[in-house]
Amino acid sequence: MSLPASASPTLRSRRRVLASALATGLAPVLARAASEVADNENNERWQMLRKSLFQNRTISEDSAAIIELDTPARAADAAVVPIAFRTRFVQTAGTYIKKVHLVIDRNPSPMGATFTFTPESGRAEIETRVRIEEYTHVRAIAEMNDGRLFMHTRFVKASGGCSAPAGKDLQAALANAGRMKLRVEGDVVLGQPTLAQLSISHPNVSGLAIDQVSRLAPPPHYVRSIEVAYAGKPVLSADLDFTISENPNVRFFFVPKEAGQLTVNVIDSNDAKFEKSLAVAPGQRSDA
Repeated sequence: MSLPASASPTLRSRRRVLASALATGLAPVLARAASEVADNENNERWQMLRKSLFQNRTISEDSAAIIELDTPARAADAAVVPIAFRTRFVQTAGTYIKKVHLVIDRNPSPMGATFTFTPESGRAEIETRVRIEEYTHVRAIAEMNDGRLFMHTRFVKASGGCSAPAGKDLQAALANAGRMKLRVEGDVVLGQPTLAQLSISHPNVSGLAIDQVSRLAPPPHYVRSIEVAYAGKPVLSADLDFTISENPNVRFFFVPKEAGQLTVNVIDSNDAKFEKSLAVAPGQRSDA
């Protein structure tokens, strides 16, 4: 499926590489239903994705000390699957997770998200909700600042999430697109990782759901990038696609070293831009 012309060059390039890889030699794999198989060299789809995304780089699956992926074994709703990855250490200038790639093997767009972190993140952890189209392996692949790769994999039983109809009237959802809520959870302690939650009103249209009246699929329209900063310093960024569920909700950490503004900038696939900021002070709980 094609991406809108407004999508970032990096995102478009990555999707083209994946589409080309998946179109070559995988017809028999795509034709059969997904099953829970051993995740090894016999998993042809993952091996093709791995080569396209990471070439010949070594990916360690001994990730216990680095990253843990948390998903349900079976999703109650394939269009809204809670997912989180957690890390085992605090980010420092010397050692930190630079990126986490979220790969959902059997989704129409397997590279669902790439999160880029800095030492200002405090903890390279994210909680969000995703769509899953078929029974699939889901992967969180952590890339350290020294280039090492670590992967944790879970198998999730869910189907139809990417092609499910919107949860509400599309025109009403579009009218509210870009409204955001940003809040800090718990007391703010200077120099310590602080948990924040961002909620974005946006239909995140996949382009795969058929309108029951027109029998046509609305074009893709989704949040494609999020940038977070605190007191003018980058905290994290996210390169996303329609894998993220309608009305994206993201929980993340940042480290306040002084009183300042937590700012979020969002761009969707139609190049609409949205911004939200929140004043943060030590010893206070903040909400906006």
